Amino acid sequence: MCGRFSASMSTADLASFFGIRDPEVRTEALAPSWNVAPTDSVHAVLERHPRDEAGGRDETVVDRQLRACRWGLVPSWAKDRKVGARLINARAESVADKPAFRKAFLARRCLIPADGYYEWLRQADGRKQPFFIRRRDDVPVVLAGLYEIWRDPAGPADGELLWSCTVVTTEACSAVRQIHDRMPVLLAPAAWDRWLDPAYDDAESLRALLVPPPPESIEAWPVSPLVSSVRNQGPQLVEPITPEETLF
Repeated sequence: MCGRFSASMSTADLASFFGIRDPEVRTEALAPSWNVAPTDSVHAVLERHPRDEAGGRDETVVDRQLRACRWGLVPSWAKDRKVGARLINARAESVADKPAFRKAFLARRCLIPADGYYEWLRQADGRKQPFFIRRRDDVPVVLAGLYEIWRDPAGPADGELLWSCTVVTTEACSAVRQIHDRMPVLLAPAAWDRWLDPAYDDAESLRALLVPPPPESIEAWPVSPLVSSVRNQGPQLVEPITPEETLF
């Protein structure tokens, strides 16, 4: 699963990294966070067909955007946004079939950039040791995500839209399997264009992208138990600690 991650890149750096123009038009500048938790706002990269002069969608043009989305998917048919707290992850094995995810899987996919993510290893005495997991080459990890646009059915017809997202997970690669048997899908750059393309709806081809990364590309190390509290922040949360410090 994926229940916490670090995302410290600025809006400007993300726009440059993903080739996005004028990111400030569509997203707020989110503060760096080394302890992103469910229901927090996160940056998501997505592609949409812009509106044409008649108000329809221009299917010949694709606009790559950077959006601030609430982590925890709220399906368009949901009666309350609270459902999002239970939909922070979507399993790759069932994402094409589950009612909460299947429409977004075919038409509303996104990339969620991060420095890396956290996972907790249960120790023999029952306590949990957090680990930070990232790409070995120090390049940002790019999580496969889905997004939705929701309007409160109890609110006004022109009420504010809520953009939300979820992280797709798969079985863990051997490099992290001893920590947890699941991990987020870390998409390679070669997969980004197909995953983002809103017109691409070949479910089997899309599911083929949702695989564990090569184990040699991933590294993990123990970090301070301070990350276990969402109140704690700062780059020190991702720094490795010594074996002696893991005894808490």
